[in-house]
Amino acid sequence: MKILIVEDESALAIVLEEKLKKLDHDIRIAKDGDAALPLARSFMPSLMLLDLILPKKDGFAVLKEMKADPELAAIPVIVLSNLGEDDNIKKALSLGAKDYFVKSQHPINEIVEKIEATHIA
Repeated sequence: MKILIVEDESALAIVLEEKLKKLDHDIRIAKDGDAALPLARSFMPSLMLLDLILPKKDGFAVLKEMKADPELAAIPVIVLSNLGEDDNIKKALSLGAKDYFVKSQHPINEIVEKIEATHIA
């Protein structure tokens, strides 16, 4: 499965990348919101893991633009964020996110298991 990780926290992006590559996924990383959509267009991932707190353009704006783009709208998005408030979760889901994980409440292995269980490829 081709997975685009949109995450500005390098350590987390690298750990996710390493764990997912071991499971034979093709991974690309965007480190800010501005890079996310151009990379999504060129890579055409099967899944996007999206942080909400990003430099240049936040994850909500990325998600909104992505779901408005016919070329990208069908790509499932799982939000990985430190924003755990109900309002943020509801907003992300209403903008089209398939799932939402609060980073501090879900260990990396649990997130990887969820990605494997989703098996959207």
